[in-house]
Amino acid sequence: MENVTTVNEFLLLELTSTQELQPVLLMTLLIIYMIDLFGNGSILVVVISDPRLYSPMYFFLGNLSCLDICYSSVTLPILMANLLSAHKAVSFLGCITQLHFFHFLGCTESILLAMMGFDHFVAICYPLRYTVIMNFKACILLATVAWITSFFYALMHSVMTARLNFCHSLKLNYFFCDVKPLLELACGDIRLNQWLIFIVTGSLSMAACFLTFLSYLYIISFLLFKNRTCRGLHKALSTCASHFMVVSLFYGTVGLTYIPPASATSVSQGQYVAVIHTTVTSLVNPLIYTLRNKEVKLALKRVFGRKLKLSWRTSHT
Repeated sequence: MENVTTVNEFLLLELTSTQELQPVLLMTLLIIYMIDLFGNGSILVVVISDPRLYSPMYFFLGNLSCLDICYSSVTLPILMANLLSAHKAVSFLGCITQLHFFHFLGCTESILLAMMGFDHFVAICYPLRYTVIMNFKACILLATVAWITSFFYALMHSVMTARLNFCHSLKLNYFFCDVKPLLELACGDIRLNQWLIFIVTGSLSMAACFLTFLSYLYIISFLLFKNRTCRGLHKALSTCASHFMVVSLFYGTVGLTYIPPASATSVSQGQYVAVIHTTVTSLVNPLIYTLRNKEVKLALKRVFGRKLKLSWRTSHT
C-alpha cells in the first residue's frame, strides 16, 4: 500500500530562484496584466458601445476579449502573489478551481476561434447569404454552445482530478495547477484520467483546430480560383490576417506546451511556454486586432474621444 496523503495545499514551482530577478518579473507580469485588462477591456467597451460594430465578427471579437480578460486572471494574479510570498502554495480547492477555469476558458477560446473562422468563410465565400446564415440568433446560439460545452468539458477534468488520492510529494513541477502535473503526484490508477486527456481533450482541440484551418483553406481556394479582382483579394486577406495571426499564436503555444517532451530540457521549456500561452497570448490579441483593423481603431477614437469630450465639458462647467 502506498502512503496516501491528505491534501490541503500544493506547492508551486517558482518562476526563478534568483532573488534579484523576482522584482523584475513581478513588474513585468503586472505591466502585462494591466495592458491585457486595458486592451481587451477597451475592445469590449467599443464592441458594446458602437452600433457600427453590431455584426457577427465583432460579436465574437467581444466574446474573445471578455474571455482573454478572464483567462489571464486565472493564472497571472497567482503567479504575482507567489513572487511576493516565501510560501509558494495554493490550496487544494484553489488548485482545482484554477484547473477548472484554465481548461474552461482555453476550450472556449479554441471553439470561438473556429467560429470566427467560419464567420470569415461565410462573409467572403457567401456574401449575399451572410446576413441570413450569421443572423443574431445563430451567433447567440454558437457562442452559448461554445461556453456551455467548454464548462462541462472542464468540469469533467476538475471532478476526475479532485477524486484522486495523492501519495507522492505535493510539490507541483509547474507554475500553476493543470491536469498533467497533478497526475504526476497522484497514486493509484490514473489511466482513466490519461484517456480523458488523450481522447476528449485531443478530440476537441484537433476538431476545433481542423475546422479553423479548413475555413481558411476554403477562403484561400475561393480567392485564388473564383475571386480574380486584386481589390477583393486584398480586402479579404486583410480581414482574415489578424484572426489567422491569433489562431497561429494560440495553437502554436498550445502545441509546444502539451505535445509530449523528448527530453528534460523540453519539459523545462514547455513550462515557460505555458506561461507565455496564458499571459502573452491574451496581451497580443487586442494589439493584433486594433493595429490591423481600421474599423476597431476608428471605433476606439469615436467612443473614447466622445467620453473625453464629455468629461472635459463637465469639468469646465
